[in-house]
Order: sequence, then structure tokens, then C-alpha cells
Amino acid sequence: MNWNKHLATAITVVGLATTALSAQAQTLRLAVTDIVGLENLQREYAGFQKILSEKSGMKVELFPVPNRTAAVEALNAKKIDLVLTGPAEYVVFKKRTDAKLVVGFSRPEYYGSVVTLVGSGIDGVEDLKGKKVALGDVGSTSRHLSPVQVLADLGLKPGQDVQILHINRNVAVEAMKRGDVSAIGINRTDLPGLSKRHPDVVFKVIARGRDLPNDVLLAGTHVPDEVVGKMKKVFSDNSDALIAAVLLGPDENQKFQGMKFIPSISDKDYNYVRKMYATIGQPQYAAFVGD
Repeated sequence: MNWNKHLATAITVVGLATTALSAQAQTLRLAVTDIVGLENLQREYAGFQKILSEKSGMKVELFPVPNRTAAVEALNAKKIDLVLTGPAEYVVFKKRTDAKLVVGFSRPEYYGSVVTLVGSGIDGVEDLKGKKVALGDVGSTSRHLSPVQVLADLGLKPGQDVQILHINRNVAVEAMKRGDVSAIGINRTDLPGLSKRHPDVVFKVIARGRDLPNDVLLAGTHVPDEVVGKMKKVFSDNSDALIAAVLLGPDENQKFQGMKFIPSISDKDYNYVRKMYATIGQPQYAAFVGD
């Protein structure tokens, strides 16, 4: 038997396998949980994908997911490597995937508020006891969980002291004008648009929530630590270019105006969000509210 020939063949096979693994490791598939459909994902993140690929030296591919639960399953199945998600979603991802924190995407003045109308007779949160409050989509960090926690922090028991409804915010304003609801829960960026669409009323903020944690880029547990470290450095070294690329997204990404990348985020930063889940009766935060 020609042992040298077999040895050479084995070395060649191992080398090819290593090359294949290396090539595979250089491709990172990225999902974004609040954007549905490849066309929408490309419209918002194609520029970011291009710059991140160039600066990291790795191929970054956009991977659409239909919802947050599908993103969790894809991360656990290693079908995606990176996922950009919000603070309410992060605590579920951490619980169900033990994903690694890469970098925070800050959202300036990101908080929830409780708002009523001037002349409504509602001067403070205490005046909402026994009344109806309209919030946004179930599970939204800033339009549901944050306003609920504001009410709780100020002494009301949502669902007991106040009746919570989930209504589109423009419809909710009309309901508030009719007196069908006494207040609405929104985020800071909603107010200018609502004021413009409803010039016949003057809004009054009666409670402002604390600043919310950052949106966050996560990596699956299967992504090597050295790759995570490399990505952190890419964001640190190329911050301006990557921020500009994020802001090329014409619709959803405009929420990041004035943003910075936050490299020093930690899991404990999201404990206030966990408190919100407990307030709405989901203390395990193991499932997405509203899915």
C-alpha cells in the first residue's frame, strides 16, 4: 500500500474541508426583527450590509424573517448568525437563545409617554383611575410596555385601576377627542406627527417614562467569540460610515436619527424591560407578547 499517497490524499481532503469551513465562517447572515420581507429589508439595510461587509472583510447577507419567533428559531437552528432587535425582544432572545451582545444601536429620546388633551380634566396619572387608556401594538416596547410601566411606577395597577385598550394611535386620538378613552400611550417620536394630523387639539404629556435601553445587534451562540470581537471592533473603528449607512434606510431606520453605536452594553441594562414583562403578567419573558 502506498502510504504516502494515502497520506497526501487525506491531507488534501482535510485541507478542502478546512477551506470550506473557513469560507462558511466568513459569511454572516443578518436578520432584522421589525422588518418583514426581503424587499423591505433590502430597502432599509442594503447600504448597511454593503459597508459592514467591506469593513469587516466578511460577507454579510440579509436574511428576512416573518416574525420575531421565527427569528429565534432561525438563530437556534444556525440559519442566521446576527439579528438586530429591540429591547423588548432582546430579553426573550436572551432567555431562549442565550445570544451574545455585539453592539447597541442607540435611539435618542427613546421613551414612552402617557398623553391626554388639554381641557380633558386629566391633570395627572392619578386622574386616570377607573378610566380607559389606549396603547399601541401589543408587545411594543415604547407604545405598550413602557406606558404600562409608567402607570405602574406611579401607583396604578394596569388592568385593575385602569382599563387598557390596544388601538391604532390615530384612531385612539379620535377616541380621546370623543371622550371614549382618557389618555393614550405613545413614544416621543409619535407626538409631532399626531399634532400635525390633529391640529384641532392640543396634547398634554402627563407622564414620561425613563429612557429605554438600546436596540441591539446579537450573535448566535454558534458564532465564535473572535468573530464577535472582530465585529465589535468594526463598529468602533467605522462608526461614522456605518451610522450613515443605517440612515440610508428611508422609512423604519429614521428612528435612529442622531444615533451612536454603544459597545459597552450588558445584559443588566435590560432589567427594566424585564420589569415591564412582569407588570403585564409575563414574568418569565420567554415568549413574545402579541405574536
